Amino acid sequence: MSKEKRARLELTERKLVEHASQLRAAAPGIGAYKMFVILKAIFLDSMPGRDKFYEIINRNGLMLRPERRRHTTNSNHNYRKYSNLIKGLVLCRPNQLWVADITYIETDEGVVYLHLVTDAWTHEIIGWVLSDSLVASETVAALKIGIAHNEGADLSGLIHHSDRGSQYCSNAYVEMLKSIKASISMTEDYKPTDNAIAERVNGIIKQEWLYRMKRPKDLEEARNIIRGIVEFYNNKRPHMSNGMMTPAQKRKSYVDTAA
Repeated sequence: MSKEKRARLELTERKLVEHASQLRAAAPGIGAYKMFVILKAIFLDSMPGRDKFYEIINRNGLMLRPERRRHTTNSNHNYRKYSNLIKGLVLCRPNQLWVADITYIETDEGVVYLHLVTDAWTHEIIGWVLSDSLVASETVAALKIGIAHNEGADLSGLIHHSDRGSQYCSNAYVEMLKSIKASISMTEDYKPTDNAIAERVNGIIKQEWLYRMKRPKDLEEARNIIRGIVEFYNNKRPHMSNGMMTPAQKRKSYVDTAA
């Protein structure tokens, strides 16, 4: 190998490691293959093969460490509970199915709660609120953001799926769903698999980011962190279930096809 070619390869590798380090800092838990897909779009023909890329990032300490697992719990209540409408449902478009869930995040000042609404087809987080409360008004606020995110869209065929938590069965939440003519679907028991997409989003946020970061000091710092995570998750993180497109790209692919 000539000195010139070796120098070019070394320069490319240095730039690759620099970009990979920035990605690892922005998304501490992103997998090596997703990182490869993102960087391949930047380096194009100068991008090494997948195995060589893995070797480079491993040599530079950028491979993932084993994840740390935590668990969430569900609540019980006496509100009306709705049937599960999504068994066997085949997804084919955005705004066909939204899934909602609440998960906790630890801060130095105590636990805060992330209220999420996600489009099941694109896997895009369309509404979120981080609060120190589990009151239904915070969950309704996340739903309102999701509705505003889809302003102008026909939501009359939408199914909203959640667990049977009191927030989702509350009068305010149910009335908000009825106002957009959405059908209401709920899990029939408390197995995480009954709301798998929502649970998966929770897991990605925690396992790829929060568990690999210093614990936030307080609610405000946690809110800023979540804002950055959602931005990266929606617009930069490729999803295998989306054919390695980001949620934003998946939504755009539908809009472009339908136009």
